[in-house]
Amino acid sequence: MREYSLPALYEVPAEGNLTDLIRRNAAQHPDLPVIGRKRDGRWEDLTAAAFLAEVRQAAKGLIAAGVEPGDRVGLMSRTRYEWTLLDFAVWSAGGVTVPVYETSSPEQISWILGDSGAVACLVETDAHTAAVDSVRDRLPALRDVWQIEPADTGESAEAHTAVARLAALGAGISDEQVEERSSAADADSPATIVYTSGTTGRPKGCVLTHRSFFAECGNVVERLRPMFRPGEGSVLLFLPVAHVFGRLVQVAAVMAPIKLGHASDLRNLTDELGSFRPTMVLGVPRVFEKVFNSARAQAVAGGKGRIFDRAAAVAGAYSRALDDPAGPSLKLRIQHKVFDKLVYSKLRAVLGGRATHAISGGAPLGARLGHFFRGVGFTVLEGYGLTESCAATAFNPYDRPQIGTVGQPLPGSVVRIADDGEVLLHGEHLFTGYWNNQQASDEALADGWFHTGDLGTLDADGYLTITGRKKEILVTAGGKNVAPAVIEDRIRAHALVAECMVVGDGRPFVGALLTVDEEFLPRWAAEHGKEQLAHEELLADPELLAELQTAVDEGNKAVSKAESVRKFRVLREQFTEDSGHVTPSLKLKRGVVAKDFADEIEALYTA
Repeated sequence: MREYSLPALYEVPAEGNLTDLIRRNAAQHPDLPVIGRKRDGRWEDLTAAAFLAEVRQAAKGLIAAGVEPGDRVGLMSRTRYEWTLLDFAVWSAGGVTVPVYETSSPEQISWILGDSGAVACLVETDAHTAAVDSVRDRLPALRDVWQIEPADTGESAEAHTAVARLAALGAGISDEQVEERSSAADADSPATIVYTSGTTGRPKGCVLTHRSFFAECGNVVERLRPMFRPGEGSVLLFLPVAHVFGRLVQVAAVMAPIKLGHASDLRNLTDELGSFRPTMVLGVPRVFEKVFNSARAQAVAGGKGRIFDRAAAVAGAYSRALDDPAGPSLKLRIQHKVFDKLVYSKLRAVLGGRATHAISGGAPLGARLGHFFRGVGFTVLEGYGLTESCAATAFNPYDRPQIGTVGQPLPGSVVRIADDGEVLLHGEHLFTGYWNNQQASDEALADGWFHTGDLGTLDADGYLTITGRKKEILVTAGGKNVAPAVIEDRIRAHALVAECMVVGDGRPFVGALLTVDEEFLPRWAAEHGKEQLAHEELLADPELLAELQTAVDEGNKAVSKAESVRKFRVLREQFTEDSGHVTPSLKLKRGVVAKDFADEIEALYTA
């Protein structure tokens, strides 16, 4: 058994709650831009004083509507300014925010709002309102639904948004009443109930307190203080705020404070980054994979594929040399300088041009991409966490990153590796239990430690490496234990691969199901003169299968021969949230995939 801890850098206030942050900002930095809000295609700054005023106005409406201290309020929307505004408004009314993914089905909405006992729900669109209304008869506690966007009724748009309706509703509530409500919660009061993705069974509601966010965000901001400079720093939030990682970004930005912007549509992310120009980027590995793959595809299309590949190799070598006491050689430094002008500066421009660091979470990034991005002057600090740990429970420090690991423990917390390899956590940032589920809470929080279900190792300096999940370990017919995540992540890094699921439990060898990235498939077909082939013909094309085999071969390099993928099948379908094969946070529902594609799995071992 090994464990590692770091001293806390931030002391959680003995009294108070997260609404203290916006009041502090307004008092100490009233004219500081804390929000970048897009209107009519242009970014406008909102000061700390103005943001507090808008939060109070919305909170007054919630109070007037009967939201009492401790009441749960659902919030279902894409990432946008109103998410942050209404989240702080719920807290200012003394309530508890219950995030709902904007892609959730009526059944999921019914479970989350019903299980939490939400008395009201804020939704974004007509479709969301209709989805909630369709299960209203199962939600006896739900009294009010307010829509962020104006309903499609032909009425005056501005007057019929949730924000405007709440402002009108709360016209008779005084500032003093809001102040009293804002002070109702203390550090140990629930701030939010975030429902897990539900890869197996029904989602469980993780109760995160104001203390959880103070301990989490306070220590992240202090450890990464050069990235959170008030008046200088900025971050564009494009992750779902319904996910705890997005919530970390929001609260940490307010705590620092640095300017926070919001982007709803990932299809326009490059344009949004270019116009907002953040100093820091928060993302998931798929975002950084897309940046790399898109850049390479454009280079290939422009006849500069070999130059890009050479530049990528130099970036990786340069990054690795930074970890050597001798540093990069003179030859490598010269090559790096040349490619910085030709390639790297253009890549940094895609990410806004000002950011030198990013934080990545949600899934493993991989050493290859980690070294590539650091080599181009954009260091991606990989971290690790769960909903139950209020996002990051480990992350790489900006001044001493170890690429390939998820970093050191959050200051003030402890990471322990149990005898069976499971990662255990202890600290103020942890959730207090699952809502309405004492049995699951007792199992997860045994002996004062949260049992993550993940497997990992700690080195002598406390850097954590995640090696898999206990429940996902496959045992082949030969008795070999296989952790799927290691090889899946390596295979998925290939531009043509959208998803990969390793199989082989009780089987004679390890196999894999692959889906092809529909964005890059047409590009590949054009480059290889196969545009005329129908989709199904293309998926069976020998040259395409050979290219996918190179992805599998690359993945096999990360594991022993007994753990390597011997055969794979290409699926015609995609793993999507709509198909029921992934969660809103893009985690594979392995049991569902295994059931739906049982014939394909069987074919691996019989064909």
